[in-house]
Amino acid sequence: MDVRRVKFSVIAIILQIIFIILFGVLGEYGDSAKAKSPSPAYDVASMYPYFQDVHVMIFVGFGFLMTFLKRYGFSAVSVNLLLAAFVIQWAYIVRGIIHSVAHGHAKFPVHLGEMLSADFASATVLISFGAVLGKTSPLQLLIMALIEVVLSQINEYIGLDKLGAVDVGESMYIHAFGAYFGLAVARVLRNDQHDEAKSEGSVYHSDVFSMIGTIFLWIFWPSFNGGAASGDEQHRALINTYLSLAACTVITFAFSQLVDNRGKFNMVHIQNATLAGGVALGTSANMPLQPWAAMAIGCLAGIISVIGYQYITPFLDSKLKIHDTCGVNNLHGMPGILAGIVGAAFAAMASSDTWGESVYEIFPLMVPADNSTELMDVMKEYPMITEAGIGRSSTTQGGYQMLALVLTLVVSIVGGALTGLILRLPCFDNVHGNRMFDDREFFIVEGQGFPENEDGGFDDDANHTKVPMLSQNS
Repeated sequence: MDVRRVKFSVIAIILQIIFIILFGVLGEYGDSAKAKSPSPAYDVASMYPYFQDVHVMIFVGFGFLMTFLKRYGFSAVSVNLLLAAFVIQWAYIVRGIIHSVAHGHAKFPVHLGEMLSADFASATVLISFGAVLGKTSPLQLLIMALIEVVLSQINEYIGLDKLGAVDVGESMYIHAFGAYFGLAVARVLRNDQHDEAKSEGSVYHSDVFSMIGTIFLWIFWPSFNGGAASGDEQHRALINTYLSLAACTVITFAFSQLVDNRGKFNMVHIQNATLAGGVALGTSANMPLQPWAAMAIGCLAGIISVIGYQYITPFLDSKLKIHDTCGVNNLHGMPGILAGIVGAAFAAMASSDTWGESVYEIFPLMVPADNSTELMDVMKEYPMITEAGIGRSSTTQGGYQMLALVLTLVVSIVGGALTGLILRLPCFDNVHGNRMFDDREFFIVEGQGFPENEDGGFDDDANHTKVPMLSQNS
C-alpha cells in the first residue's frame, strides 16, 4: 500500500492515543459528576438541551451546509464529523491546561459546561474548514485543527479573562477568528494549479442537501447564542437571535433578487446569508437591545452577507488570490466583525440607569472596586451582585471590546498564514489541480454518482490507476 495512503491513519491513531493518555493524566470528572460526594454545580436537566442543540448544529448543520459541491458530499459530511470529533477532545485538553492546570490545579474538570465549550471550539475549526473545503487533505486538516485550537483558545482567554471583553455568542472568538484564520490558510495554500480544478460547483440536488444544513443551523442558532447564558440574559439572547434571524431571512431574499440581473433568487445567498443574523447578534445577544434593534441588526447582516457573496468574494478571488470555497467571509467573517462593533457600541452606552443590575451581570468588571463606597451602594441596591469589579466605565468597556476584536483579527490572520506555510510542506499530502473538490481523492465512490459527460476517469492512487466512470444508467 502507498505510504501516502496510510500516513493519515498512523498519525490519527497516534494522536488519539495521546489524547487518551492526557485525559488519564490531567482529566477527571467535574465535581457534579463525581461518584463520591457529587456537587450540584450544574443543572444537567436544564443545560443539556442547549448542549444538544449546539451538538446538532456542529454535526448536522455545518456538515450538510457544506454539501453544495457536486462531487464533494462525502467529504463535506464525513470530514466534518472527523474534525468535530477530533477537536472536541483536543479542545478539552487545551482548555483544561489554560484554565485549570496553568492555574495550579492538578487536573482539569470534565463536565457538561466544558462539553458545550468544546463544541464551540469545534465550530471555530469547521468555519475555517469551509474556507479550504475541497483543497486540503484530511491530514492537513488535522494539523490545522491542532494549531488553530491552541491559538483560538489562547485568544479567547486573553479576550475574556484578561481584557474582560464579553462575547456570549462567541461571534468574535469563534466566527471572526475561524473565518479569517481559514482565509489566511487558503491564501497561503493557493497555487497556480487552482485553475485546473474541474469539480468545483453545485448541482440541483447538492444545493438541496446544503439547505438541510441551513435549516438546522437556522432553527438551533438561538441555543448557540444563548446556551452559555442564564436567567434574563439567556431569555434576551434567545429572543434577540430569533428575531434577528427572521428579519435577516426576509432581507436576504429581497437583496438576493435585487442584485441579480435577472431578478432571481440565488441559492448561495439563501443557504448562507439567511444565517448571518445569528452571527451578527452573537456578541450582544444577552444585552437589552430591544427587539427592534435585534431585527435591524439582522437586516444589516443579511445585506452585508448578500453583497459579500455577490461582489466581495469574486474580488477576493481575482485580486487578492483568496479562494473562499464556502464564502466564510460573508457568513462568519464580516457579520462577526459587525457583531464585535455592535457589542462595543452597546457596551459604551451601558448604564445601570437603563440596564439595572444587568449591566453588572453582563460586564462584571464594571462593578465598583473593592472597599469602595460605590460598591456598597451597588450591593445594597442589587443584592445579586456579590463580587467586586474594578470600576470600569462603560466607555472603557466599549474600548476593550474593540481591542478584543482587533486582537482576534490579528491573531487569526497571522496564525492562519503561518499554519498555511506549515501545511504547504509536501509531507502533509497537498491536493493539487483536478484532484481538488473531488471525493474520489480520498473516498471510495460509485461511478454512478458523477455525470457521464465529464472526464472519463480519475487518478485514484499514486500509480495513476485509472478508475473508469460508469454511466448514470449502468
